[in-house]
Amino acid sequence: MFTISKEFHFSASHVLDTLPSWHPCARLHGHNYVVVLELSAADHALAPPGFVRDYRDLDDFKKWLDATLDHRHLNEAMGGGGIPPTAENLAKWIYDTWHDDLPELSTVKVSETPKTWAVYRP
Repeated sequence: MFTISKEFHFSASHVLDTLPSWHPCARLHGHNYVVVLELSAADHALAPPGFVRDYRDLDDFKKWLDATLDHRHLNEAMGGGGIPPTAENLAKWIYDTWHDDLPELSTVKVSETPKTWAVYRP
């Protein structure tokens, strides 16, 4: 199995209003997010000239990320469906949104701070 990854950055705000009012994340706040997409393929499934996927194929994801999430309020940008915009839920939402376009997508990692990561791997 081969895996490639690419890192993306965006800034956004959110409120985790399901937390107790004393919790700092229950207040409006923001993060400089890092998203890593991992794509995987078996060695017999590599695309010519031997790629899991051409990195240039991820340009549309970057455009979508900038238009949909960058400098947005995640409570609204993620559809406002009552799902708290945690890093965990954001990772799954990105995976669900992009898996049809990137069938090799195997993992989405989301970081809100330099020391914390949430990982969604179906």
